[in-house]
This record gives sequence, C-alpha cells and structure tokens, in this order.
Amino acid sequence: MNRHFQVWPKGLPKSLTVPQTPLHDNLWVTARRYPEKTAIDYYGFTLSFRQLRDEVEALAGYLQQQCGMKKGDRIALYMQNSVQYIVGFYAVLWGGGVVVPVNPMNVTDELRFLMQDSGANVVIAGQELYAQAAPLLEEGIVREVIVAAYSDYQAEGNFAGMPDPPDVVRLPRISLAGQKGATHWHEAIGLRLKPHVVETGPEDMAVLPYTSGTTGQPKGCIHTHFSVQAGTMSATVWQHLTSDSIVLCTLPLFHVTGMVHSMNAPIQTGSTIVVMTRWNRDAAAQLIQRTGATHWKLIATMVIDFLAHPNLADYDLSSLCSVGGGGAPVPRAVAEKFQATLGLPYIEGYGLSETISTSHSNPPDRPKDQCAGIPVFGVDARVVHADTLKELTPGEDGEIVVNGPQVMKGYWQRPGDNDRAFVELDGKVFLRTGDIGRVDEEGYFYIVDRVKRMINASGFKVWPVEVESVLHKHPAIQQVCVIAVPDERRGETVKAFVVLNDAARGQVTEEEIIDWSKQHMAAYKYPRRVELVESLPMSGSGKVLWRKLQEQEAEKLKRAQSS
Repeated sequence: MNRHFQVWPKGLPKSLTVPQTPLHDNLWVTARRYPEKTAIDYYGFTLSFRQLRDEVEALAGYLQQQCGMKKGDRIALYMQNSVQYIVGFYAVLWGGGVVVPVNPMNVTDELRFLMQDSGANVVIAGQELYAQAAPLLEEGIVREVIVAAYSDYQAEGNFAGMPDPPDVVRLPRISLAGQKGATHWHEAIGLRLKPHVVETGPEDMAVLPYTSGTTGQPKGCIHTHFSVQAGTMSATVWQHLTSDSIVLCTLPLFHVTGMVHSMNAPIQTGSTIVVMTRWNRDAAAQLIQRTGATHWKLIATMVIDFLAHPNLADYDLSSLCSVGGGGAPVPRAVAEKFQATLGLPYIEGYGLSETISTSHSNPPDRPKDQCAGIPVFGVDARVVHADTLKELTPGEDGEIVVNGPQVMKGYWQRPGDNDRAFVELDGKVFLRTGDIGRVDEEGYFYIVDRVKRMINASGFKVWPVEVESVLHKHPAIQQVCVIAVPDERRGETVKAFVVLNDAARGQVTEEEIIDWSKQHMAAYKYPRRVELVESLPMSGSGKVLWRKLQEQEAEKLKRAQSS
C-alpha cells in the first residue's frame, strides 16, 4: 500500500502535521513576520503583507457590520483574478464566513442556482460581472453586491518590462447611481470598520467550491479550515516554497488548484504572488522575466500556448525552479519540448474539488510523463473494482478511491450523493473519485478513463447532462444528446446532437443554437459544435445511446485522419 515511499521526494518527511488554526490565521502570522514584504504584485501595483492584512480587516468589518455576516454565512466571490479576489477571500474567513467561489464565466441563470443552493445572499463581484448579478438583487435572492473595479489597485505610470494590464483592469468605476443594494468596493473598504473577533475552529466550514455531478446539477463541496490547511501545507512543502519564492498566478483563483497553490500556499509562506487577471502568453513571459518568478502552476492548454510563443527565446526564464499543474495530461511531445525549452520537468498532479486540489503529484526529482503521480502527505489512494470495491493489483484498471486530510466532509445538502460518494474500506472512509486508473509497481497512478460522462475541456469539467438540461430550454429543441469530441486546443470539447421540433425544422440553424447557448451557459460549457439530426439512437427502454454517438464520432475522426 505504501509502495510509493520508495520514490518519495528526497529530503521530505513522509508525514505532515496539519495546523489546527484557521486558514486566515496564516495571513496574520505572515503579516507579523514580514509586514513590509510584497504580498501581491499586480501589473506593477504592489501591496505589502501589512497592507493586505489591513484591507482584509476593513472588508471583514464591512461584511459584519453593514452586510450582517455572521459565523457560517456563505458569501460569494464572483471575480476574475485580482487584488480584490485575495482580499475578499480572506476577509470572508476573517469575519467568520464561508467563501463560495464562483466561476466568472457563469451567467445569471447559473449564478442564481449557486446563490439559492448555497444560501449566499451577498456577492462580491467584479464590476464587469455586475450586470449578471444585478437581476438577483431585483429578485431578492441577493441582498447586497459589493462591486469591485480592478483599476482601484492599478499602478501609476509605466514599468519597464511590465506588460500592459488587460482592458478589464483599466476600466474606471462604473456608476451605481440608483442601484439599490450595490456598493462600490472602495466605499466599503474606505469606511475602515473594525471586525469583531469570531472564534473559528479547524472543523468549521471555510470554503464551498462547486463541482458538477452525474446528474448535471452542481454540488457544493464542504471544506473545513482543516481540510484547506492540509492542502495548503502539502502544497508549500511539496513545492519547496519559502518566504523568498515568487509565485506566478495564472490559474483562476475560483478553481481549487489556483486557490491553493497560487494564493493560500504563498500567503502561508510569505511568498510574493504575481497576479494575472487573464491568461496572455506575452504577459506571462514578461512577468517571469521582470519579477524573477520561481513557481508556476498552469494547465496543459497554457503550456501548449506558451511554448508556441515565437519569441520565447528572447525572454530570461531562468528564475523558474518549479513548474507544473493538472486538469488534463500534457502530451509527451509537449512535456519533452517544455523540458528542452525551460530546462525543467513539467510536474503533473491530480486532484478534485472534493480534495481541495492535489491528492497526487509527481515527485519533483523523479517525475513520469502523462502520470498523475504518487499520493501526497497523508493520502491513502487505492485502485478498486468499481462494483465489488476489491483492491486491484498494480497494472489493473479500476476506480481510484482516496482517503486523506484534504478530502471534503461531504456535499452540501446532498445526503443521497454523499451515500454514493463515500465507501468504507478497512475501517477508513474513502472518496470515490469516479475516475478509472491504474497504479504501477512503484506506486505511480495513471488516469485511464472516467466512470462518469464527464467532458474535460481545457481542464474544466463539463457534465453532458447539465448542458443538455439547459439546451432543453430552447423552444426549438425536442431532443438533445451531448458528448465529448477531440479538440486540438482544448483536449476535448462539447458537441450536441439536436433533434428539432416539427415547427422549427428548416427554420433554426446549428449556428443559432450555438449563439443561444453562449447566452445561457459559461464559455467553457456551451457546445462549440452542434449537429442537427432526424433522431437519436435509443435503447429498448427509451434511453439515448450516447456511447453509440461517441463511437460514431470516433470512427468518423479515424476515417478523416486516414483519408
């Protein structure tokens, strides 16, 4: 069971004691240790750890005194990467609340569901997203929106070697005149209200990230201060983060990997976070050279785009010492090019929202390509038969199950899903990941397939049933089936087979359905391809045979490649 210890990273202990203190205590400790050290570098604007703590305290005071936040209340963060995201995250925790991170690509319908399901009635939103949140104010689902203009934290003047911020960072504050329940960020912070102390224990809920399930309905993953601390401590030690490390933050902070590796871990150690609001390979190269970035977590699509930069050789990237990520395997040829170009291995890992990011990672001193890695500190991972739950031998394919300190407590208000998600083996409770994999003789895990119908689009999980349920709202659609199809850039993308109702046949086009989908789904979810068909293959019991469609698409691709 502990065969992976034979390849354990040199110099690291095989166990790690998780702090019993709340997550936000990490910022307070770091601010006392390194008050004037740069905590955040945001396109040339810098904030020290002392200043970061003061901003967090001011917003926590506002949330408590003006928004009525009490211990355990859920508060939504609906922003792109920014100074405000980091301040907002720690302010919610400091004030005793629970962070509900929301994908900024979500539209009003998706935001409405998350607010109603989580019970959050206060949203901290980027001003470019305010139009999506405003209807919820009018409906009474949300009682206050704190509107953040990223330009509130914008450097004055130009800095040599510093990329221009994206347009959304330059936008001046929008007018909120007549907008009842909407407050500008700078006004909330400007009151400088002092929060009262809230006693927070390790088992109190801290973060409620949402993931999608086999039913297509998003589910909140209950993470305590302890489970997030476990993930954070594991990330800092595994990556050898120190107070002098500089972390380039390109992964979205609403996603657990960005949250843990690019925000919580550097705050715990006192490292500087170089924040990018939007991915741009030119900006990434410039920031690495200008700031001397040492650590960088990213996904396969970013790796491919970065390596395709025609002038990459013109930049000094020698400061980097630890680069890696997860979400989707990096093709071997790309990993080899990465090694040749940067002189570093790309360290792949594996994890879920349910494990608050990493449960497995490759040893930095002995990585394997297209491999999830080995279980990290305190993790017991096994490959079992999906039906009998019998543990399988190395080389056999089965479902990966995980036990560890970073595993969630369960799904928010989903007792039925919890019954299906957890299983007891040898007196320990394991999370069923739903991923099919195998383990080799040295303890390295490989992801082979998925138990569920999940589409992996650029590292984002897309559940066909969720997309289908939205498409069924289109007045012209009678039937629909969504599958994954290969995509050169995204790895996989979403394709919908659509049967139109009689009145719409010949009147509605595939392009019109795609355009409609863009208005009702996040950018990573909507079908990039739509095919109008006369009927869908059905089983004798009336179920759509999605696997048959998947196989037909694979055969079609195979024929195209051979012709």
